[in-house]
Amino acid sequence: MRIALIQLNPTVGDVAGNTRRLEEALLDARQRQADLCIAPELALTGYPPRDLLDRPELKHQVDQALRRLASSTCGGPALIVGAPRPAGASLARTSGFLVAEDAPSPHDSPGTPLANAVLLFDEGRLIAERHKTLLPDYDVFHESRHFRPANGNSPVRWRGRRLGLTICEDLWNDPTFWAQPRYPTDPVQQLADQGIDLLVNISASPFSLRKPRLRRRMIAHTATRLRIPIVWVNQVGANDDLIFDGEAMVHGPDGTLRLAGPPFREAVCIHDLDGPPAAPAQPTLDDIEALHAALTLGIRDYVRKTGFQKVLLGLSGGIDSALTAALAVDAIGPENVLGVALPSDVSSADSLTDARELADRLGIRLHEIPIAPAFHTLASSLGTVLDPQPPGLMEENLQSRIRGTLLMALSNRTGRLLLTTGNKSELAVGYCTLYGDMNGALAVIADVPKTVVWALSRWMNREQVRIPLNSIRKPPSAELRPGQLDQDSLPPYDVLDDIIERWVEKRESAREIIASGHDDETVRHVLRLLRINEYKRHQAPPVLKVTRRAFGSGWRMPLAARGPGLDPDEA
Repeated sequence: MRIALIQLNPTVGDVAGNTRRLEEALLDARQRQADLCIAPELALTGYPPRDLLDRPELKHQVDQALRRLASSTCGGPALIVGAPRPAGASLARTSGFLVAEDAPSPHDSPGTPLANAVLLFDEGRLIAERHKTLLPDYDVFHESRHFRPANGNSPVRWRGRRLGLTICEDLWNDPTFWAQPRYPTDPVQQLADQGIDLLVNISASPFSLRKPRLRRRMIAHTATRLRIPIVWVNQVGANDDLIFDGEAMVHGPDGTLRLAGPPFREAVCIHDLDGPPAAPAQPTLDDIEALHAALTLGIRDYVRKTGFQKVLLGLSGGIDSALTAALAVDAIGPENVLGVALPSDVSSADSLTDARELADRLGIRLHEIPIAPAFHTLASSLGTVLDPQPPGLMEENLQSRIRGTLLMALSNRTGRLLLTTGNKSELAVGYCTLYGDMNGALAVIADVPKTVVWALSRWMNREQVRIPLNSIRKPPSAELRPGQLDQDSLPPYDVLDDIIERWVEKRESAREIIASGHDDETVRHVLRLLRINEYKRHQAPPVLKVTRRAFGSGWRMPLAARGPGLDPDEA
């Protein structure tokens, strides 16, 4: 049997557009003589649809799209696809298509229960419908807000085979793979106990560094343990802060990887389940290459799906803005990227030189707007109500806020989307200014630690220098006062990043971090900065997620709180 694994890049909420893209993929698969096409989880709505699922009109559009897709299987390959469905609908056969008799009407309440469903169509008929059993509610996931879990699952008989149809999280609870399974039940084991010839899992599994290798190991382990081939199909593309890497897979019953879809792009991958083993699948991308692919895809899709074509960003001559500009060029082309240098009285001569060199190497336009006149005017105005004091935090932040205001003004006038350039290390400890350098629509590298910013920049220079070497080599500085360096206020970035990773991603306590070898006073200082700057992160633009835990939609810390893990003095 020839199967087509469809890596689809849907736009959330665009049911009509997503259906057209799926129909194009189905036509491709038909021309390549596929017997069965498999599309990702919630392919019609895109993932995650969030509160759009409360809209009755969305549910109506999904029902219409399912009817169209059912008819497309007449005389062509069968289709497995994910979509939201009424959770408790009774089903009746109507013209060969199973229709929910109590399908949502325009007057249904927002609380109408839904299921995250997988449907199998063949020859214009709905052959089977199964619902997701395990609904994740951690990190970026909030599925129980809208979906009701299935009470169980059963095999589907189709063309002489017994199929197990599952959705994403249902595959992630193998108690022999995980030391501490998250759920008390294993839907895949329950299906295997009933007897299946093939397990199909449709997914919308967000990318993070090292996760693709983990997925391969997990699926190979389950296939080997159960002696059942597994077909896994994933969404691709970026929706808001989440990035999906595709990498559809087929594993044989011995765990062998027989097919691997391309990472970070749409594709229709054909595999013959009954044919000889395919050539060895390509290894996953290394971390730096995957990071570059994820961030450029995140920029490209955010710009495209929000209706923009061009971007702008401030260029300070530093490494963070240089990397962000280079990523934007790779994502949407140099003709669509505008750099803006905003030097002040305390900016070094190198800063403007490095910004100009960057623009020249990347082939982007650069505007230069000195901020000294605006700064002196505003400082003079404040001087009418404030007592004279030596320059301090107010003057530093005022410079940043002038830059933020000018960049937003250019965004308004030119119709360009503004990118912010701060990294994860800065966002963690509040080394950023509200209404200043935090202004923007997308925080491109705000989940990339400073040490990784350097590593990625060097990787992007591997074939030719695109990012000025001086931007990489010089000590980082916000340049808001004469002679300022980041390390005047922060520990070295290799130390800072390790403490942040241990507390944010590994959830270690202050005691555990100190026991790992870090200085007691340094740990207390960093954790205090992490705690007191939570209010800034609540006001940050969307953060492209590339690590296990980002300061984005999955980060839900209280603002006014104390307690275990929050108090640096707990050590």
